[in-house]
Amino acid sequence: MAKTLKQKLKNLEPAIGGWVMIGHPASAEIQARSGFDWVCIDLEHSATDLLTCENLIRAIEFGGAVPVVRLTNNDENLIKRVMDSGAGGIIVPMVRTGAEMQAAVDAMYYPPKGKRGVGLARGQEYGRPNALNDYIEKLNKQAVCIAQIEHIDAVNNLEDILGIDGVDGYFLGPYDLSASMGLAGQIDHPEVQAAMVKVYETAKAMGKPGGLHIVEPDEEKLKSSLEQGFTFIAYSIDTRIIDAVCRAGMDVVKAFKG
Repeated sequence: MAKTLKQKLKNLEPAIGGWVMIGHPASAEIQARSGFDWVCIDLEHSATDLLTCENLIRAIEFGGAVPVVRLTNNDENLIKRVMDSGAGGIIVPMVRTGAEMQAAVDAMYYPPKGKRGVGLARGQEYGRPNALNDYIEKLNKQAVCIAQIEHIDAVNNLEDILGIDGVDGYFLGPYDLSASMGLAGQIDHPEVQAAMVKVYETAKAMGKPGGLHIVEPDEEKLKSSLEQGFTFIAYSIDTRIIDAVCRAGMDVVKAFKG
């Protein structure tokens, strides 16, 4: 039986994902069918609404990957709604403290593990007999909750954040991290790099998996990130993949024309 995403994270095995900014099911399905373990639907930096998000979740599941949603913010009602739509996990942006991460876990799980309200939506197969029990079992065994570490406060509170029961790993956000340090966009600055190393080393000591987003479709960067020990990695974005391939093609045309 194939390992779940949660099992791979727990075992510190590579779990590579795609990233959806384009709100069309074809983009999500293509990425899922490519072999990614998971595909993230980005609500934070896209125009995707909740109805579109649910259709993207369907497409990702159909393609054979785990649908993960990056939230717009750490909101209990939004978490409940994307999970009810069938999301297999969430990435929680701009977490700063352990208490904030506990709130996200509480919003994802039902009592006694959490505080989420119970509804009969797509995730629970609209209430067919025994569906709720099946969903609860799957939720507790397979759902993943990822803390996005993208503020210097989160770096300083990392042990509290990753120590919360129900947090399955972390995801680095270097650009926002640099901004929180007064060094917006300077992700190669020694202080920003030192903060990211601190995150990696602290998480490694705690046995917590982590990763980052390789925005440009760069195979060498993917290889080096795996060699560094990152295991939860998002490989590029649908918009960047399209742009990069189109521009590369036009560079050939421009060179041919002289």
